[in-house]
Amino acid sequence: MKYKISEIGKVVGGGTPSTKHAEYYSKNGIAWITPKDLSDYHKKYIRHGAKDISEEGLKNSSAKLLPVDSILVSSRAPIGYVAMAGTDLATSQGFKSIVPNTSKVMPEYLYYLMLKSKDKLEQIASGSTFKEISGKGMSNFTVDIPELKEQKEIVQKLNPIFKKIEENDQINDNLLDIAKNIYHRILFSSQITKTNLRSFATVVMGQSPSSKTYNENKIGIPLLNGAADFRNGIHPSKWTTDPKIIVNKGAYIFGVRATIGLTAKVSKSYAIGRGTGSAIPKDVKNEEILYFILNDMFKKFEQTESGSVYINISKNDFENYRFNIPDRIGLLFFHEKVKPIMDQIYIYKKQNKILQAIKAALLSKIF
Repeated sequence: MKYKISEIGKVVGGGTPSTKHAEYYSKNGIAWITPKDLSDYHKKYIRHGAKDISEEGLKNSSAKLLPVDSILVSSRAPIGYVAMAGTDLATSQGFKSIVPNTSKVMPEYLYYLMLKSKDKLEQIASGSTFKEISGKGMSNFTVDIPELKEQKEIVQKLNPIFKKIEENDQINDNLLDIAKNIYHRILFSSQITKTNLRSFATVVMGQSPSSKTYNENKIGIPLLNGAADFRNGIHPSKWTTDPKIIVNKGAYIFGVRATIGLTAKVSKSYAIGRGTGSAIPKDVKNEEILYFILNDMFKKFEQTESGSVYINISKNDFENYRFNIPDRIGLLFFHEKVKPIMDQIYIYKKQNKILQAIKAALLSKIF
């Protein structure tokens, strides 16, 4: 049956406390979510963002406290990020969240439904400077809601897949933490020298082909134009018949414009555009440690460029980046200890890629 969102729940906007008042923010206060917190987020529930606000911040802003199981839907910059509140929390004004009426709709069903509504949500957005969904627009947004019994059956089909993906992600997070600890220990336990990335790895910057060669029919070679194409896994949106720069299996890719970092390892050949860079170690045994060196580098670049409107890192910036490196024995020790860990991470990532495809197919079939 067709319902307006306002008929199955309450639409709640968000707000941002004034940054001029330090007391409006707290390290252990009320969870406060912004669209940026969901940009790399692909779990069902969210419990914390980058910042928390205080009770004073909540009282002195238009932010509202949302109960557990509220559906968070980003309404601008960009539109269509979705998550469920895993605790009582507030959001910025970049959301039009929904507090479901559980007598009519299961929160999890509404979460899955809104995940598949991104394109439709973008169509109801308006604005000259940037597109945004208004409170009225979200309230009037029409969705198809079956009886609760059918909703439950659908949720029971989807939950195991989502759960397995999140379990694999959690295992990978734990494995990566182990590898990080080994990385930090080796930098303190070995003889350390200073070097630059030019001496340690081969860096290649992408070059975008002519847009006339783009297609979505998978003709040619998949194109990674920027971080959006490999956020939360590699998923190119375009192919090109005239690639300018190609990276091959085993290379690390990363964003170099606007969104920088998000280092990922490719398992096959891709064309890379100007928003993407690539690096491969000059010694294959340094492949694992290069991943952590690159991540440290991007943290430093982000801090250096934090005041910039648009971050754009050049090849020269990369090649001249200096860092500490263990001696030969330390590098070999790290390779032997961490390679099995990273190999296992890639196995789980490959498994999740298959599960994500199944998830997408099911969501498309159901909704």
